[in-house]
Amino acid sequence: MRRTKIVATLGPATNTPEALEAIVRAGVDVVRLNFSHGTLEEHQCRAQLIRDAAKKVGRTVGILGDLQGPKLRIAKFRDGKITLNVGDTFILDAALAADAGDQTRVGLGYKELVHDVVIGDELWLDDGRIVLVVESINGTEIHTRSVNGGVLSNNKGLNRRGGGLSAAALTDKDIEDIQIAAAIKVDFLAVSFPRSAADMHEARRLLIEAGGTAALVAKIERVESVRQPDMDEILLASDAIMVARGDLGVEIGDAKLPLVQKSLIKRARELNRAVITATQMMETMTDNPIPTRAEVFDVANAVIDGTDAVMLSGETAVGKHPALVVQTMAAICEEAEQAIEVRTSRHRVAEKFERVDEAIAMATMYTANHLGVRAIAALTESGSTPLWMSRISSGIPIYALTSREDTARRVSLYRGVYPVCVKQPITDPKVANREAVELMLNEKIVADGDLVIITKGDLMGRQGGTNMLKILRVGEHHNG
Repeated sequence: MRRTKIVATLGPATNTPEALEAIVRAGVDVVRLNFSHGTLEEHQCRAQLIRDAAKKVGRTVGILGDLQGPKLRIAKFRDGKITLNVGDTFILDAALAADAGDQTRVGLGYKELVHDVVIGDELWLDDGRIVLVVESINGTEIHTRSVNGGVLSNNKGLNRRGGGLSAAALTDKDIEDIQIAAAIKVDFLAVSFPRSAADMHEARRLLIEAGGTAALVAKIERVESVRQPDMDEILLASDAIMVARGDLGVEIGDAKLPLVQKSLIKRARELNRAVITATQMMETMTDNPIPTRAEVFDVANAVIDGTDAVMLSGETAVGKHPALVVQTMAAICEEAEQAIEVRTSRHRVAEKFERVDEAIAMATMYTANHLGVRAIAALTESGSTPLWMSRISSGIPIYALTSREDTARRVSLYRGVYPVCVKQPITDPKVANREAVELMLNEKIVADGDLVIITKGDLMGRQGGTNMLKILRVGEHHNG
């Protein structure tokens, strides 16, 4: 069974019930709603469609709402696009109308850029396809010269090489979209361009005030967010992170991305946070039926490094082969998971544990990895115990048994964890073992003679109460 999860972005290519059902059958675990595009009604419709598709297919699928963040983009051109040649002069004009761009200048979505740049700065547009060097600043105008040639079209992203832009992480639009995210009950909420833990704390406060319960995902895409101690503080203020390699690559330089990605994945796992690796993972499959070998290696390396999930963006939002790209990515993940380094672990062997339920999770994984256990069943209310278990590299499936649908959707992101919804809470410890084993037998997860581990709490149904670990052999008498 595939342990690494797949996040797929919804868009025009996946707008119909048939297309959504196809990607769910192909293996999508979490879908992403990009709040940069679409209305409340459109997001509500997509959320309902994906829940209907998941129910029809019989799978648990989480929903991730992705906030736009500061609009670090150019505005629009009258004719939709222009072509710049090497050495051309070009003006970024904060005072220009939003749709009045021409061959000489274009407006800015981020008006404060004129106060953030200095002469000599490199501005990277459209992920570096166009690079402009600042030659002078005159009022609302930034005068630049093109370093490379190419086509520049409407609303392309903009970054300063080396980072340092002063834009706040949460815009007025984001604050409105947090209300939308709470209203449609997303399971995860991604915050774009956080500079510090304070940005994540503010997002969580706003989400709670709006009545939302989503897990917070920090998108790591600024230079500041990969420097210590800010990196650890952002991680600890979040429930998960996304390695957003597009903007991050522009700010730190693509050559530094591989080592930074490895470092982020490793540190997230050490701090018991989930991690999504994103951006251009299978981009050629937006148009083509097969990926490049470089893309295959990219996905496989993220899996070997320990990422919880790999993400598709345009490939499923606007691509020609949404279900096929999910199937292809799933196959790559399964092969990469056979590597011995993703099935062994020395995670936290020299550290103390802060909580009893955390200690039970660690003891479970150590025992399972050394005893030949077939499967682990974690009876869980909050999903914390399966999260801690999933930080340990292993090939042993972890089944999160829960009566809470929100918990089931949250654990759908965790590597090696499979949500199993039970109709009602298993409240009697004396029958919990039997019911858990019977459920795994019925699902053909285990067979007679297999060793399994079950974790639960004395006070069943209480969050944070896991304090018991039991080893059972399937088929033998067990009632307590």
